[in-house]
Amino acid sequence: MIRPWNLEMQLDFQAEKSVYLQIADAIIEAIRSGRLKKGEALPGTRALSEHIGVNRNTVVEAVNVLQNEGWIITKERAGTFVADDLPFRSENMSYSGTAVKINTSPAPVYSICFDDGYPDARIAPVKELARAYRQIFNQKARWQMMGYTNALGDESFRAAIARMLNHHRGMKIDVPHICITRGSQMALYLAAQSLIQQGDYVLVEDPGYHPAWEAFEHAGAKLLPVRVDQDGLIIADINRHLQSGKSVKAIYTTPHHQYPTTVTLSLSRRVELIRLSNEYGFTIIEDDYDNEFHFGHRPILPLSSYNEIQNYIYIGTMSKVVAPALRIGYLVSKASYIQQIGALRKIIDVQGDNIMEQAVLQLIEDGTIKKHLKKMTLYYRNKRDNCFRLLNQYMKDKADYRLPDGGLAFWIVPRQQERVRYLEERLKEKGIRISGPEQYNLGQDTQGLRLSYGALSEAQLEEGIQVIADLL
Repeated sequence: MIRPWNLEMQLDFQAEKSVYLQIADAIIEAIRSGRLKKGEALPGTRALSEHIGVNRNTVVEAVNVLQNEGWIITKERAGTFVADDLPFRSENMSYSGTAVKINTSPAPVYSICFDDGYPDARIAPVKELARAYRQIFNQKARWQMMGYTNALGDESFRAAIARMLNHHRGMKIDVPHICITRGSQMALYLAAQSLIQQGDYVLVEDPGYHPAWEAFEHAGAKLLPVRVDQDGLIIADINRHLQSGKSVKAIYTTPHHQYPTTVTLSLSRRVELIRLSNEYGFTIIEDDYDNEFHFGHRPILPLSSYNEIQNYIYIGTMSKVVAPALRIGYLVSKASYIQQIGALRKIIDVQGDNIMEQAVLQLIEDGTIKKHLKKMTLYYRNKRDNCFRLLNQYMKDKADYRLPDGGLAFWIVPRQQERVRYLEERLKEKGIRISGPEQYNLGQDTQGLRLSYGALSEAQLEEGIQVIADLL
């Protein structure tokens, strides 16, 4: 039986910290102090919102934070309870101002990892995916999925991806225009191997994405850097390379949220890039790696959706939407080119994961993916806003940054550039991992840091930002 809720908390509705975080902090402090015991039941969100005197949605957000960080657990048809295994951390670390205890269990080398902008696997729809798998294996014709299938991917799944791209990203494609891949990196590799010949030149954003550069270089390409400013890649650099007489075969770009700077390619530059592509005959390889993570106005449509574009390869992924460990990407282009991709794909991978594709297709058709995307958007927008608040609190006078429209990372440019050089090693000594500027640079010396927030807890994020600020 759930005991009467008698935990009082003082909320400051004028404070800079969000009310839902204040609620989460108060419950965490109650757990730490022993007022709430391991395994103890909590009231439902409706009862709790009435007790506190706030909107139920605010309480739901607080509960999501507590659950995602492991302070509470939800048991089906039983309720919400304080977790048995609590996420205690360093004595000197604060969770929005609340000190917590040390974890005496063996710790990894790094206690905080600022990655490339990965999503939080803890909110993946694991139960729904497991349910879809069970239903697939209970089908009478399940044996039909156990043999070899099309190298381009399950046709019904490709049709679903085509509908999504047409309805939400303004494209005009069909099943013959799509190849399903094991993540976006495989799509990049296939694109490079099928398009590039030894000695071809590929234009790449600088700073940019090293794994893509490696795929092009492995295929025999020589890379030409294109600088990036607040409006995306600089067209003047592209013109200079094109007029040099070099054989430019393609340009690789991340125009929606440029990697790593998060800026969006402006409309005028999009139009000019397509014009140059058509005039000189080079292919635009568009990596739309985080289209779903957009928090403001409607996302800008891909370059590949423009009617004028003639030579394009569009690459996307569902791995970040479902779970990073599930390698589901897709490559979109002209039907004739997709046939070349299919023939190449057979050499390294006869087919994709047909059962996984069927399971994800089921989640698309029953509305689970749509519901999950709505939850993710709210979850990551709140995390982005909290990260922005922490940056303003600790780094306002030490670095330049902007609030990104989407993605799961901030681009930080320290004002004292000389301190960036040794930052990575100094952070390593404190158990914090971050990629230094050399991970993004090709021809220029860009002293920026990509500060991801998607997979970190609120406590980890605050501690990490505070330590970085102290070193800057």
